[in-house]
Parts: sequence; C-alpha cells; structure tokens
Amino acid sequence: MKEKIQSLEKELSRLLGSATAPTAGAQPGRKKFKMSAAAKAKISAAAKARWARVKGTAQPAKAAAAPAPKKSKGKMSAATKAKLSAKLKAIWAKRRAAKK
Repeated sequence: MKEKIQSLEKELSRLLGSATAPTAGAQPGRKKFKMSAAAKAKISAAAKARWARVKGTAQPAKAAAAPAPKKSKGKMSAATKAKLSAKLKAIWAKRRAAKK
C-alpha cells in the first residue's frame, strides 16, 4: 500500500513539476529553527507589555527596560494662536475673493 502511495506521489510530482511535497516526514536536509528560552521570554514580555498598553492596564516593567519619559508637546500660547487665526482668516478671505 505504501509503495503504491509513493509511486502515485512521484508520478503526481512529475506531472505537476514537484508542486506537491511528500507526505512522509519533513524534507531531508532542512533543519527546524529552534528559539532559545530567553528569546521566547523576551518576545512574550514584549507582547504582554504591548497588550497592557492597548488595554490601558499597568504592567510592572523592569528598571533596565523602562522607556525614556516622553517629551511633552509644546503648547501654543494665546498670542500665537491669535496671530495664526488672523493669518488664516486673511488667507481664506483672499481665496473667497478670488473665486468671485
């Protein structure tokens, strides 16, 4: 029975140009990638931290892996806001006038 299956697989691969892989075992000469336990732990910790940020829950972080504090965004002063508003109003008034 096994010989018949193998012969049919060979014929099928010959017809299809080796598009199908043999079903018995892994391909010879190909090694399986193995990840170290430390690498798995790092990836797991990073994934858990990402999900904690998404969910909004605090995850205790190690002191060495603590990210640098975020730089606060610069806030616009009232005077700068007023200048910008006046400038934009002038630009839009000019565009409206050009359309007419």
